[in-house]
Amino acid sequence: MHTLWIAFAGVALAELGDKTQLLSLVLAARYRRPWPIVLGILVATLVNHALAALAGAWLGTLLTPTLQRWLVGISLLVVATWTLKPDHIDADEGSPALARGVFVATTLAFFLAEMGDKTQIATLILGADLHPYWQVVAGSTLGMLVVNVPTVWLGARYAQRIPLKLTRTLAALLFAALGLWVLLR
Repeated sequence: MHTLWIAFAGVALAELGDKTQLLSLVLAARYRRPWPIVLGILVATLVNHALAALAGAWLGTLLTPTLQRWLVGISLLVVATWTLKPDHIDADEGSPALARGVFVATTLAFFLAEMGDKTQIATLILGADLHPYWQVVAGSTLGMLVVNVPTVWLGARYAQRIPLKLTRTLAALLFAALGLWVLLR
């Protein structure tokens, strides 16, 4: 369960203030139908993070343990730095899907927005180093949901009160600590 909790905490903290959280707010404000939005987030995150963790696990088999340790440790330090940079969503992101229903629009927009995002990269990195695979996927998916479900339900009105700079700093410290732990173990 150690793997699940590391993936959960890392992704949940990295998701605060992330573009996919902003996308959750936009979708909630536009559609005002939380259940299909939450289900779309769940499906998109499961597929996206399963692919990321699988790619990480595969990459992990190609590397020597020492090289893997250095790449994962340095990558976590890079993600720590990246976490300090606030995200913004592009105005037209996901627009073609918006006319196709709330669930489909959410699933497609979320899946696309998550591609190359820091939470996806973090999941890939964790998949390369931590086992079992299912705990990386479950933890990272739960981390995304614990942040985005309240965002959808509470909407933009309450999300404005979250101290995002402090949250990004705490997430960066967590990734830096994980990176150092991997490098020094």
